[in-house]
Amino acid sequence: MEKTFVPADILLPSVQYDPSQWACVACDQFTSEPEYWQKAWACAAGQPSTLRLILPEVYLNSDSPQRLQERIESIHEHMKVYRVEILRRKMHGFMYIERTQMDGSVRQGLVGCVDLEDYSYEKGAKPLIRPSENTVVERIPPRLAVRRGAVLELPHVMMLLDDPEKTVIEPLADTCSDDALAYDFDLMLQGGHLCGWRITDEAVQQRVMAALERLASREVFDARYPAAAGQPPLMMAVGDGNHSLATAKAHWDEIKTHLTEEERRDHPARLCLVELCNVHSPAIQMEPIHRLFTGTTGREVLEALTAWSRENGFGLQHAAAQQTITLVDETGAGQTLGFASPTEPLAVGTAEAFVGHFLASHPGAAVDYIHGADTVRALARKGGVGLLMPDFAKSDLFKGVVLGGVLPRKTFSMGHAQEKRYYMECRDIDPDFARHAESLSTCL
Repeated sequence: MEKTFVPADILLPSVQYDPSQWACVACDQFTSEPEYWQKAWACAAGQPSTLRLILPEVYLNSDSPQRLQERIESIHEHMKVYRVEILRRKMHGFMYIERTQMDGSVRQGLVGCVDLEDYSYEKGAKPLIRPSENTVVERIPPRLAVRRGAVLELPHVMMLLDDPEKTVIEPLADTCSDDALAYDFDLMLQGGHLCGWRITDEAVQQRVMAALERLASREVFDARYPAAAGQPPLMMAVGDGNHSLATAKAHWDEIKTHLTEEERRDHPARLCLVELCNVHSPAIQMEPIHRLFTGTTGREVLEALTAWSRENGFGLQHAAAQQTITLVDETGAGQTLGFASPTEPLAVGTAEAFVGHFLASHPGAAVDYIHGADTVRALARKGGVGLLMPDFAKSDLFKGVVLGGVLPRKTFSMGHAQEKRYYMECRDIDPDFARHAESLSTCL
């Protein structure tokens, strides 16, 4: 395999099925709001849906191990049935997509496959594809349990390009014809609108791959990041779905140990389906990810934060400082706290260091990572304690990855939870079952 980002063999449900019931939001959203997932199940009731092909992480802490295993087995069985009976449309190429978001802005994207041999989440690694945030290996096993035995993949990974001249994705808008439109529909539960066009022309595909190679060339990389000149170039960074991509990598590393070199070159699990976006798109906004403690009180968190800051010489202040966070107690009220002399370059790094310290010394407490300050305040009023993070400048993302390595865990989110990628396209990752499915159905 010679290219890092390549056209994919994409599977879509037959046109007779309602895509608004088929597509659902990424599994790692609304992890503290089970009522959202109840509404999603109601929206898809009785119809084929990607809800039956994923494991929403809201269930990871509430379900028993036996119930989780039952969910995983159900996912695997539904994949096999859907591959034969539902996913009857098949195409080879890229999918150019336009996602109309809640505010009316349109986010352009390109769906294709990345080569997992060009990606690593190992600390200090500098491949062409890199995570933008720390990968928490403890989050991989539940996802890996789903991927093992799965015949399909439908990851929610969104990759980011640093393409200020808009040379890769944006020009595709002028190449799409009406007869290439694959879907056009409203997403469930205020997810906005989604359109997708097939990019099957080989000349257009080659232009996309050539533009990507130029972005990752030594000349462009050194000019854009002079402080990192001479280091291994970066082509793309993970924006959303960091642990989904890490799971695909872990799964591929397991599989390839049993394959010959020739088999490794063409095995479908070597690739992972992703959506590629340009970080310079005005439709992409970087939202901070907040922290929510449970099993504790606002007073307990404040006392621990004060003592921890004093011990580490951070100079905690009840006012603006070099870094600030906002503590939200059980009343929903916020209190601004500042660190005068932090050792971490970002406030989220300081906050994450405190989270680790607090959980280690308070075994009855837990933390969740929440999108949206209003959601944090609402959950705090139900008994939680929130830490609101300051805004994150998206212009610093690639510079931070190139110069400083990965950002702290859960630094940013691309937009609101409803604006995350919805599962739509699928792809074979089990070659034996793919051949079996092809023999049973006629793909269009």
